[in-house]
Amino acid sequence: MKKVLSVQNIACESLGTLEDLLEADGFSIETVNAQTDRIPDAAGYSAVIILGGPMAVYDNFQYLHREQELVRDAVKNDIPVLGICLGSQLIAQAMGGRVYKGAKKELGWHQVSLTGDGERGLFAGGGNKMRVFQWHGDTYDLPPNATVLAYSDLYPQAFRIKSAIGVQFHLEVDERLIRAWMKEYGSEVRAEKVDERDLLPAAGDLEKLAKGCQLAYRNFARMVR
Repeated sequence: MKKVLSVQNIACESLGTLEDLLEADGFSIETVNAQTDRIPDAAGYSAVIILGGPMAVYDNFQYLHREQELVRDAVKNDIPVLGICLGSQLIAQAMGGRVYKGAKKELGWHQVSLTGDGERGLFAGGGNKMRVFQWHGDTYDLPPNATVLAYSDLYPQAFRIKSAIGVQFHLEVDERLIRAWMKEYGSEVRAEKVDERDLLPAAGDLEKLAKGCQLAYRNFARMVR
């Protein structure tokens, strides 16, 4: 049985809808809490998934440095890595990019555009635009050998570098997760003066997002040996 390492940085940011997709394909999922558990080496795993969290890559937390070591170890051994939100920022920094606070936070539902590489790669079969759920304030300058897969009006949104793929937005959420984040990060929502109604999905949003998640998952899973 192929084993996937799932690295959580906070309990409320989980695999979401990705969990059912992985289990349906017969993957065994090993989940570690980055803040409290030992983060293992990549050897022995078929893929690594690093999830989101409210902390910043540039915070001087030892577990964030260890996650970057995990990324470099996986890439060195050609093990596929998927980073979501904070996970994508950790990949960017680990591989030679720079993560920093963006000029504006992206919270809620936004449209992203796919590059030609994105349409042929991670998002193949999904057209050239996607409506996705965002929750981030940091962005990154990517290393020069990274390939941009998606972008918004403000920031790069997805990229690939060797066996690692970073995605700033959240394809894995459902309404339960969104509501959990609205509660967990309520002070941020109020500070940003975001109308909570703009965080909840409009008709058809979750169905389209689930299809996008399934599509990206299928294309990522093809990288797994």
